[in-house]
Amino acid sequence: MEKETRPYVPWDLMDRFMVDVFERYGVPHDDAVICADVLLESDRRGIESHGCNRFKPIYLDRIENGTLLPVTETEILKETPTTVVMDAHNGMGMVASHRMMERLIEKAKVYGMAGGTILNSTHYGIAGYWTTMAEKAGMIGISGTNARPSVAPTFGVEPMMGTNPLTFTMPTDEDFPFNFDCATSIVQNGKIEFYERMGKETPAGLVVTKDGGTMTDSGRILKDMRAGNCALLSIGGLGEETGGYKGYGFTTIVEILSSALAGGPYMKELSGKNPDGTNRLFRLGHFFFVINPEFFMGLETFRKTAGGILRGLRASEKAPGQDRIYTAGEKEWLAWQDRKDKGVPVGESIQKELLELRDKFGLDYVFPFEEA
Repeated sequence: MEKETRPYVPWDLMDRFMVDVFERYGVPHDDAVICADVLLESDRRGIESHGCNRFKPIYLDRIENGTLLPVTETEILKETPTTVVMDAHNGMGMVASHRMMERLIEKAKVYGMAGGTILNSTHYGIAGYWTTMAEKAGMIGISGTNARPSVAPTFGVEPMMGTNPLTFTMPTDEDFPFNFDCATSIVQNGKIEFYERMGKETPAGLVVTKDGGTMTDSGRILKDMRAGNCALLSIGGLGEETGGYKGYGFTTIVEILSSALAGGPYMKELSGKNPDGTNRLFRLGHFFFVINPEFFMGLETFRKTAGGILRGLRASEKAPGQDRIYTAGEKEWLAWQDRKDKGVPVGESIQKELLELRDKFGLDYVFPFEEA
């Protein structure tokens, strides 16, 4: 693990600060608590592309420019004993998703399975937060979301679909669940944003340009992507020889499930831009499925079998020079073990944003990095 040189901010301090700022932007207190927890959960897991790095640019700035509504007025459009269709009315995607998962977990307790979809929503944070809600209830969680177009189809160069995560969390008999939470593209927008903040280049081969080449300048990638002049690649990369068509297929599956089940918008309709370049609502779609193992061979059987599979994988023969095999969710758990008593690490750009937000609202906070 690379030695951490950034200063830490205690979890409770960052949590209280984010809740206070969300409230100043018009988010109701209980909703602000949910939103702050979703963002900090990403940092707890070491997924900094979706943590406090995105607090201002993805949520606060969008509230200011009118593409994200601070008050979430969810509406149930259709409901059966095992399904829900919800309209988020362009409110906080994290709040709508929390309400959806609470509903689906209760249904799955009674009927064994439940599924729901949300339309007219906004960025919902890490998909693994929602699937972990199911896991904490002793169930299997599955979720995905579409997003603004940034990924090209195989043999294409135009951004058509989002990074579209497809996420699963499953209970095990270990200290941590199996948690597979990742985009169906090789890299997601948030990671490139993180590279830019850290002054790092994006590795070659993750982005395709109009002429079929690649680029590594993170700042330029972000600008060119928004202009439609480059695109991310699905898992597997360019063409078919390395399996790019497989990632492309998974990206398309998420796009269909996120929009078609609820009859919501898709692909270029989710750009957040009008033809004249002005901002408009994103109107994203999410889907969620919950499976209750008690309706199969029981939760304890599921936990034991899942844990046995994971332990078997980690104990298998390692490649030369490698001292460890990981299973999905293990690195995130290890990140939390390292950070739980330290806090969230914040780089210089985030420090600046925190101080600007504090001073803007005259909040009474002192951050550890100010005393260094």
